[in-house]
Amino acid sequence: MSEATISAAAADAVTATATAPATAAPRGAREVFSPRGAKRVGATALWRKRLRWPVGIYTTPVVILILWEILADVHVLGPTVAPAPSVIIRAAADLWNRGVLGPDLEISLRRAALGFALGLSVGVVTGTLGGLARTGENLFNGVVVVFNTIPILALLPLFIVWFGIGELPKVLIIAYASFVPMYLNLFAAIRGVDQRLVEMARVNNAGRVRLVTRVLLPGSLPGFLTGLRFSLAYSVLALVAAETINAQQGLGFMISQAEDYLQTNTVFVGLVIYSILGLIADQVVRLLSLLLLRWRPSYEVK
Repeated sequence: MSEATISAAAADAVTATATAPATAAPRGAREVFSPRGAKRVGATALWRKRLRWPVGIYTTPVVILILWEILADVHVLGPTVAPAPSVIIRAAADLWNRGVLGPDLEISLRRAALGFALGLSVGVVTGTLGGLARTGENLFNGVVVVFNTIPILALLPLFIVWFGIGELPKVLIIAYASFVPMYLNLFAAIRGVDQRLVEMARVNNAGRVRLVTRVLLPGSLPGFLTGLRFSLAYSVLALVAAETINAQQGLGFMISQAEDYLQTNTVFVGLVIYSILGLIADQVVRLLSLLLLRWRPSYEVK
């Protein structure tokens, strides 16, 4: 067979391949690059999922509360061990009506807000400087690692010696507890930004300011939100520690007084309020995640 004949046959094959209709995708195949790569969910499957987890991540706490109420009603749990949730609610309403719970709650919230704001501000500034510059890392990293190994309760007596028994040591201990996790998570998030994105920005002649504002800081947002979640949780823990020692007002003081007089209902009221504060803090972070992480293709809240 001559070369001309072979070339003609090859050209006819290429033309036939180009003009042939595209092979239909197998039935049930899923588009790989469809939006979010998700299949359409039917109404039955959606209702089945809702019935399985009716209140989402809080389904288990709700089930525990129901079991707690049942066990207390059948006297498996005594009133001095764990009063029923309904009894705790009535005790909280009674304390509120007597003007005891409201002022203590207000003072605790003010302490927590001031301490958290101070600790968050210092943590964000130092964590950003440490993550962006080697000088910042050398200045702050070693100190924060040392702080991270010191328990809050061990520092509390020292803060009282240094700053007295007023509001200042309580606010500072909350700030200390909020600062450490924010610094550690933000520092790690900035250093953990994908280097391919950094190189891409540099290839496109992005300046230092543009690199920081368009690549490093947006890329570190997930780590920042993780640090925010830990900082909020630790601020509540520090609030408990600060108010149970040398306090004359606040939820911790209320719990200490109730403990002295064996008022178990009041103790549980304080513990439940602390738990609610933690749940609210978690919901705030989840809402911020929804607002700030929409640009991430892989991010989706189920």
